[in-house]
Amino acid sequence: MAVERTLSIIKPDAVAKNVIGKIYSRFESNGLKVVASKMKQLSRADAEGFYAVHRERPFFKDLVDFMISGPVMIQVLEGESAIAKNRELMGATDPKKAEKGTIRADFAESIDANAVHGSDAPETAKVEVSYFFPGMEVYNR
Repeated sequence: MAVERTLSIIKPDAVAKNVIGKIYSRFESNGLKVVASKMKQLSRADAEGFYAVHRERPFFKDLVDFMISGPVMIQVLEGESAIAKNRELMGATDPKKAEKGTIRADFAESIDANAVHGSDAPETAKVEVSYFFPGMEVYNR
């Protein structure tokens, strides 16, 4: 297995519930290391740019509106198979279908307010990490 990096976002609904520490604890207790993090209030341009791949989808406007509704925590996670591990920890997009004990099952309210975002592939992770953490903003050993 390879050490990877992936982007993770704790979305406005989970930030508002004050569960950032509980979510970070899940990352860390499952072998993921936080190598960069910041709290940010996304602008409409930030959210539209980040989710540009979904621009033509019917949920795009609602997604952008949700992502700018409050601050988010953005972090880069590192570890063995970090992308797959983070996606396993997050659970299914719809919290009603998420396995018990996953982040979404425990903290998400709906398919729209689903607590967290995580990169889905190495190529996506590289693009997403550089979107929020350009250049030297990520810890390197």
